[in-house]
Amino acid sequence: MAKKDTVSVRDTLRIGKGTERHDPGTFPIGPKKKPKALEELAEAGAKLAKLQEALYAEGVGGGKRSLLLVLQGMDTSGKGGTVGHVLGLVNPMGVRYAGFKKPTSAEARHHYLWRIRKQLPAPGQVGVFDRSHYEDILVPRVQKLVPAAEWRKRYAEINAFEKELTEAGTTIVKVFLDISPEEQLKRLKARLETPAKWWKYNPADLDARAQWNDYQKAYADIFAKTSTETAPWYSVPADHKWYRNYLVARLLIETIEAMDPKFPPADFDPETELKKLEALGVSP
Repeated sequence: MAKKDTVSVRDTLRIGKGTERHDPGTFPIGPKKKPKALEELAEAGAKLAKLQEALYAEGVGGGKRSLLLVLQGMDTSGKGGTVGHVLGLVNPMGVRYAGFKKPTSAEARHHYLWRIRKQLPAPGQVGVFDRSHYEDILVPRVQKLVPAAEWRKRYAEINAFEKELTEAGTTIVKVFLDISPEEQLKRLKARLETPAKWWKYNPADLDARAQWNDYQKAYADIFAKTSTETAPWYSVPADHKWYRNYLVARLLIETIEAMDPKFPPADFDPETELKKLEALGVSP
C-alpha cells in the first residue's frame, strides 16, 4: 500500500520562509504517475464540490467569506487549462471567473486596481483570476512602460489591497504555474502546428519568451515582496498538465477545509414544513 503524504500540499508548495520553487518537471508531493493522479483528481473533485457547496450556501445564508484563486504563469503554463479541469469540477453558480488582458483605453484611465475590484468574488463565491493585478508590475517592468519608481511602489499597494480583502473575509490563494522553457517551446510548437490550436496563439508570446530571464527575475521579486502570511504564493510545477491540475485541486481543498464553511441553519421549522407537505398528499 502506497504511503500517504503527511505534509500538506500548501506547506510543500508555499513560497517564502526560505523555501525554494520546485523544478517544473518534478513531483514534490502526491502521485508521481498520470493514472494515479487522474484517479485522485476525480476523488478530489467530489470533495471540492462539497466544500464549495458549503461555502456558497454560507454566502446565501448571509455569510461574508469568499475565496480568490489568482493564477499567474508564463504563456502556455496552463492558466486556462487549470480553470477548465479544476474549477470545472464544481458548481459554476458559485464561481466567478475573470481573465485580465492588456487594459482597455477605458480601464487605463483608472488606477490599475480599479478593474480588479470590479471582478472580486461575492460572499460565498470562488473567484478565479486568469492573470491579475500582478501583470501591472510584470509587464511595465519588463517592457519598461513606466518609470521604475512607479512599478516598485505597487508591491506595497498590492500588499495593502490584499490585506484589505482578507480582513473583509476573502481568502486569497496565489498560484504560480511554473513551466520550463523547454516545455513552453513544445507547447508553442504544438499551437503553431495544430489548426485547432491557432486561436490560442499570439505572436506576442514569442516576444515574452525572448525576455524569459527578465520575467523570471520580475516574478522572483514579486514572490519575495508579496508572499505574505495572509496571502501567500504557491509554486506549482506545471510541465505535466495532469500533475498541475491535481496540485491546484488539492490546494483549494486544503484551503477551504481550513476555512471550514458552514451550511446556514433553517429559518423555518423543518418538521412543521414536512408535516404540511405530507398533509398535501400526492396531488396538491
